[in-house]
Amino acid sequence: MNLSSKAVSLPEPSCLKISHADPNIYSAITHRLLFHFSRTRPDTPIVIVCVGTDRSTGDSLGPLVGTALSRFHSPLFHLYGTLDEPVHAVNLEETLTLIYNKHNDPFIIGIDACLGHSASVGCIQVVDGPLRPGAGVNKQLPPVGDIHLTGIVNVGGFMEYFVLQNTRLSLVMRLSDIIAVSLYSALKQWNLHAKSAAALEQ
Repeated sequence: MNLSSKAVSLPEPSCLKISHADPNIYSAITHRLLFHFSRTRPDTPIVIVCVGTDRSTGDSLGPLVGTALSRFHSPLFHLYGTLDEPVHAVNLEETLTLIYNKHNDPFIIGIDACLGHSASVGCIQVVDGPLRPGAGVNKQLPPVGDIHLTGIVNVGGFMEYFVLQNTRLSLVMRLSDIIAVSLYSALKQWNLHAKSAAALEQ
């Protein structure tokens, strides 16, 4: 769970923040992800790290995204963090060590829930740079990702743990579905682009 207020303020032009009710949300997230993928080599391993726990409704966004992505059984990415095998505060550092030992110079995508202003609840953000889980509750956890996606699941600033426990599952499910579908769509499009580019070079 990313409780940092930094997840709410997005001044950088390379960041996207869009409401889940926006009719163009799938296209907007997919195109923003393709923009980030374009800065990688076609053979770069893509690693997705979904942070969170199913023990808290508001903090289950990451594992729900991971579980949805796992159903694709896709070779396009390597996945860490599902409902069955969550990545959270206790095992995050160990998981990151495993990732860097197992994958050569990976492009890592961090996914987590966050709290924000009331007007931002229900928004999804695609942000350049690493996710900083636990920053809002003074947890010293390692940063995650070259880019990250967050879903703003509820209002922050007061009694965060209580707020997380009382977050509506319907919203978390909706945000997780949008993130999973958009991310998989972007990965498929990027893979097709990489294959086309390789064919032209031959």
